[in-house]
Amino acid sequence: MQKGNIGITTENIFPIIKKYLYSDHEIFLRELISNAVDATQKLKTLSSVGEYKGELGDLTIRVSVNKKEKTITISDKGIGMTAEEIDKYINQIAFSGANDFLEKYKKDANAIIGHFGLGFYSAFMVSDKVEIVTKSYKEDAKAVKWTCDGSPEYTLEEVDKKDRGTDIILHIDKDNKQFLEEEEIEKLLKKYCRFLPVPIAFGKEKEWKDGKEIETDKDRIINETNPLWVRKPSEIKEEEYLKFYHELYPMSEDPLFHIHLNVDYPFNLTGILYFPKLKNNVEVQKNKIQLYCNQVYVTDSVEGIVPEFLTLLHGVIDSPDIPLNVSRSYLQSDTNVKKISNHITKKVADRLEEIFKKDRKKFEEKWDDLKIFIEYGMLTDEKFYDRAKKFALLKNVDGKYFTFDEYKEIIKANQTDKDKQLVYLYTTNELEQHSYIEAAKNKGYDVLLMDGQLDIHLVNHLEQKFENSRFVRVDSDIVEKLIPKDEKLELKLTEKQKEDLTTIFQSQLPNQDKANFIVTFEALSEDDVPVMITQQEFMRRMKDMNELGGGGAMMFYGDLPDSYNLVVNGNHSLIQRIVEDEEKEIGEKVESLRNKIESLEKKKQELEKAKEGKKDEEVTQAEKDELEELNKKINELKEKKEKELTEFASKEKLVSQLIDLALLSNNMLKGQALTKFVKRSIELI
Repeated sequence: MQKGNIGITTENIFPIIKKYLYSDHEIFLRELISNAVDATQKLKTLSSVGEYKGELGDLTIRVSVNKKEKTITISDKGIGMTAEEIDKYINQIAFSGANDFLEKYKKDANAIIGHFGLGFYSAFMVSDKVEIVTKSYKEDAKAVKWTCDGSPEYTLEEVDKKDRGTDIILHIDKDNKQFLEEEEIEKLLKKYCRFLPVPIAFGKEKEWKDGKEIETDKDRIINETNPLWVRKPSEIKEEEYLKFYHELYPMSEDPLFHIHLNVDYPFNLTGILYFPKLKNNVEVQKNKIQLYCNQVYVTDSVEGIVPEFLTLLHGVIDSPDIPLNVSRSYLQSDTNVKKISNHITKKVADRLEEIFKKDRKKFEEKWDDLKIFIEYGMLTDEKFYDRAKKFALLKNVDGKYFTFDEYKEIIKANQTDKDKQLVYLYTTNELEQHSYIEAAKNKGYDVLLMDGQLDIHLVNHLEQKFENSRFVRVDSDIVEKLIPKDEKLELKLTEKQKEDLTTIFQSQLPNQDKANFIVTFEALSEDDVPVMITQQEFMRRMKDMNELGGGGAMMFYGDLPDSYNLVVNGNHSLIQRIVEDEEKEIGEKVESLRNKIESLEKKKQELEKAKEGKKDEEVTQAEKDELEELNKKINELKEKKEKELTEFASKEKLVSQLIDLALLSNNMLKGQALTKFVKRSIELI
């Protein structure tokens, strides 16, 4: 028996392994089974090049749990090790046996994962003793047993072992006894080893006989050794892609379509990415892409490995160029990973363009589900935007789809304003903004439907990309002002009438929480609506973006009250009727009060002019008192005038009816106010 110390540079290697080297203890199983696969693949390579002439036999890797003995055993029928190789690969931690092997067989080593060494030592995260019983494939090799209790001391002795290969026996420590539960090991095998290229057996198949479940003699193989992504796309049927998707994501709806990645230069990359059907306006789920390294599961947290927008996709990526055991920050700065990320972006864009060109009808049918991926990509990845602008679509309220260039041509003639800017009209809610959409369509304008999760952000982005263009929400102004032209109508109201109507309408506006209304007047056609509500484009867009998580400056806008314009069409016959009724009923009183106010205002101006250039102490108390008295009288008269107009407005049902109609068309009339409106409508009829 040989005894010795493991060749390490510190006495404390095991505490480091247990605590820091692997943050997640469960990956010990992944590491040990990867090594078993590695040993098996090496034997296959040696056999294929004629260096091993024996029978390969059954190469199944077996995992077993003995709860009584508190052990987990991983057995392979791979190349095994001699005492010298154990000394070299296990006792000398810093040295990796794979390097020698790969150098010698690099032309034939396409199926090899290579890392003995630290991967094996992950066993000590969960064990207080580890044994290796191994026999080399080499002729006349003697079987040996290596034992270590988690200190740098080990023993190495010759033992009897009939078959070639290696058994790793873990004596599980008291802190990790959950790994002695078969369910736990099965869960880990399914997570990390589901697609490994060598069969892995765990227990026996069970079947129902005479009303009870019994074990058979047949091994229960837990992995698929030839998963879909390693096969040639030309050999795979559509239903197989679908079946594989549902194996990965059992509860999901069918995906929209898939992309099969198969790259061997300038790096190795295989995989299948699926575009899932996402529900609109729900929290987008990420961490759905599974990352593999030569069919060994690594992680499903792929930020930094694939572009941000593609984390919305589902599927599998497999690359030997992505290392198994490195930190996230390393992955994000690794040049190979960056190249892979860029390549995936390109492949996704190419595939989308191919589908668009090949079957535009099918592409349009899937656009509403697909657009969140494409918009996210366009917003976050400049290179993707440049590719996607060829096939990204805009949809109008009539359900028709256009590329950016097609839509520009369609609206150019009619939607260019007096400053030669192209105006893209859009709605965020077809039902709530229906009257505004109709008004725009009656003018011959086209209206885009932008009601998706990311559409408001996209609107801002496209404004920066499109030359001499702007996006305007269809309810942000009266239809004549959405796309200002040179022609203008004359307003049929005098300044005095506008002043009185401002008070009349302002007095009847509802007191809505977090909403301010400003009465404005426009010279519109007599056929246009008499009163409408608009919201300024910039403020509303900032608030919308805040709701979508704009952050930063957007939060400031989110806290401000909503500001609306109550736009009165001064040329409408119903507004003219209100003016006539007001003049008839209280015209003389209001005019008398106005004349008195104007007279006092004139006197006030004269007094203020006389004060100009004087210091405060040079102004007499009598002058100050006279000015104060004037202000008081003016305010009293204004209040009287306002009271007269407000009392008139409260009796003039037409005023409230027009305001409520405008609120109703904006979905802002609710509760008691809506009940009053219905009752008043019946009375007016």
